[in-house]
Amino acid sequence: MRKLMLSLAAVPLMVGGFSVSASAADGINILDNVKLNAQIRPRYEYADVKDNKDAANKDIDAGQAFTARTKLNVSAGLLGVEGLTTNIGIISVNNFGWNDYNSGANGQTQYDKIGDPQKAMISNADINYKVGKTLFHAGRGQVNLDNQRFIGTVGWRQLERSYDSVFVADNSVKNLSLLAAWVYGLQGVNANPTADTNTVLLHASYSVMPELKVTAYDYMIANFADTYGIALTGNVKAAGAKISYRAEYAQQADPTMTIHDTLSDGTKTDDIKADASYYNLDLSANISGFIVGANYEFMSGDDDTTDATRKSFKTPLGTNHKFNGWADVYMGGRAGTGLIDMNAKLGYTAKGFGKALLVYHQFTADKAVNGKDDLGSEIDMLYANKIPGVNNLKGLIKGAMFSGGDIGQTKDVTKFWVMLDYKFATK
Repeated sequence: MRKLMLSLAAVPLMVGGFSVSASAADGINILDNVKLNAQIRPRYEYADVKDNKDAANKDIDAGQAFTARTKLNVSAGLLGVEGLTTNIGIISVNNFGWNDYNSGANGQTQYDKIGDPQKAMISNADINYKVGKTLFHAGRGQVNLDNQRFIGTVGWRQLERSYDSVFVADNSVKNLSLLAAWVYGLQGVNANPTADTNTVLLHASYSVMPELKVTAYDYMIANFADTYGIALTGNVKAAGAKISYRAEYAQQADPTMTIHDTLSDGTKTDDIKADASYYNLDLSANISGFIVGANYEFMSGDDDTTDATRKSFKTPLGTNHKFNGWADVYMGGRAGTGLIDMNAKLGYTAKGFGKALLVYHQFTADKAVNGKDDLGSEIDMLYANKIPGVNNLKGLIKGAMFSGGDIGQTKDVTKFWVMLDYKFATK
């Protein structure tokens, strides 16, 4: 609690310190129009894999984590040049000495895993220059493309991902958005231990009409695969219902970009092969606050398990918690068998009431193993709402109950979260 209070106490000091422009001796403003955005997000998480045991056949206890995320980001105009701005941000995750969980970095392997290590890092450090409707960016920041299936920051985890990148984004042509980016580093959740990459992102979207947007992309992820595809999305109003849809197809091919000639496991990068497919059909509707929807997502597998990680469709840079169940059993696809996720949702949302949601998933393998293809099922539940009496404070209760299948994850998994989220900004 003392650490939390110290973190909170630092916020007004930073606001005060950045509330005036920094000026050089010759009178040129170094920083102007300074703004602060901040977030404090405490969370309790429970994770239990039923009958889980380690390599020595010892029982692994359920993980319980109490963590708090503190984010501070300062944005400002730079050197008085029109269109030239900068961002500096930090993110800190504290567990206040609570280590009854395996964060992946704390060595507490006697507990089930909760991927929120205690750590601090620079989340933003960039320079941006905007000319008309064209933006040039260099440095560290967040990159979220489309629904974040392939490229995202994994914002659900306390230590989200940042991208070290150089990109150009252009909106000069009406209804057309273009992006070309080179990513040279990854920081935060699930980042490569070497924190380097050599990835190229190409993305284009065109809004034909409110009911139809066409998006095409090619994500050349170094030493993994080239993922290229097309998505049709839109929103339609009919008979008092707001209907949204997504129809998407993607293919993974041999990687164009590389980092090193040889990977840590000895694999030669020239030998990496990828041949996998993906499609996603999604339909949802909001009828006077009632939410109904159905989704079918296919990620191909391969019978050749000796090279499964290269031939099964996977999404290493996506915000994978959003997809395939909140228990995170099949995050980003499944090597070898592939993954088919058929799911349906039912919920209700209204001002004052907040949002309640129930989702059911049925998981099946694309490639059966010994005639078996049942990968299990899952029920997800969520309730979120603003906290009365406190501006910008939201609360969330969320749960996931996975039932093991005949193959893949055969053990039941239960996860539960209680979270507060407070955001504020200076003008």
